[in-house]
Amino acid sequence: MLSFAEEIMLLLLEDEEGRFIHVPELSMRCVLSGAVLLELALKNKIDTDLEKLEVIDPEPLGDGLLDPVLKEIVESGKKGDARYWVDRIARNADGIRERALRRLCEKGVLESKDDKFLWVFRSRRYPIKDGDVDREVRHKIISILYSDDIPDPEDIVMVLLVDACGIFKHLLSEREHRRFRDRIRQIREMDLLGQAVTKSVRHIEASLALALHPPF
Repeated sequence: MLSFAEEIMLLLLEDEEGRFIHVPELSMRCVLSGAVLLELALKNKIDTDLEKLEVIDPEPLGDGLLDPVLKEIVESGKKGDARYWVDRIARNADGIRERALRRLCEKGVLESKDDKFLWVFRSRRYPIKDGDVDREVRHKIISILYSDDIPDPEDIVMVLLVDACGIFKHLLSEREHRRFRDRIRQIREMDLLGQAVTKSVRHIEASLALALHPPF
């Protein structure tokens, strides 16, 4: 099973050669930060209200992507709100990105290739090694839009994240994007099926929106 951050990195791939679509740096950092915080909320590790984000279960998950963030929140002693933590974790988004890509390589989904010119390292690509996983992730997110069913909480979160960093405009044609605009909005406004983490997800999503579009 892939984490939210891993799925986001797969959806950002522009082609099978491992090149990524362009996403503004701030958007990418905040979305990866939000992906980890939202996953911790869904796993009942953190909770939020209007004034603070707090840890409700400090025990590590044994997850190299989530545990460092959980540990940072636990050890910081800082009683910041969700917006504070979206901004703070976004500073380490490069590490989240690299860990997500490394895990995709370890799982055999991607491979890492260094592009060199005259033996000098120029850039790194992540060609798709297992196209089935990539297609499954893309098919899942598009299937949510075509369906009238209420998505699972995890699928709702993925729609929030994909919409937040503008990936839908790359996944869908302009016509499809117009067609599904209301469906995307509907999903964003769904209650997470009465889950206890609903308010946490809502606070983190609102904080993510503020981080991406500050009111000034």
